[in-house]
Amino acid sequence: MKGVLDRFSDNNIAVILIESINKEIHVPKDELPSGSQEQTWFHIKELNGKFLIDSIDHEKTASTAEKATDLQAKLREKMKRSKYKR
Repeated sequence: MKGVLDRFSDNNIAVILIESINKEIHVPKDELPSGSQEQTWFHIKELNGKFLIDSIDHEKTASTAEKATDLQAKLREKMKRSKYKR
């Protein structure tokens, strides 16, 4: 399964969202793979009811970032063509 690093809360705790099962897990920042930051996607395993981060999903992280960049560019372009005065 996959999860995304949504944010860091107080005391350096990472909040990871696992969409496929609609669950939020909390992991200490020092237990994350090197290079982890907000919006990083992970491969996650469930073992005896506990969730373990296996590795970073570099492909999904890159494609998600690219989609966000494309959407921002489209919004900027749409704003330039607005018929309303600013």
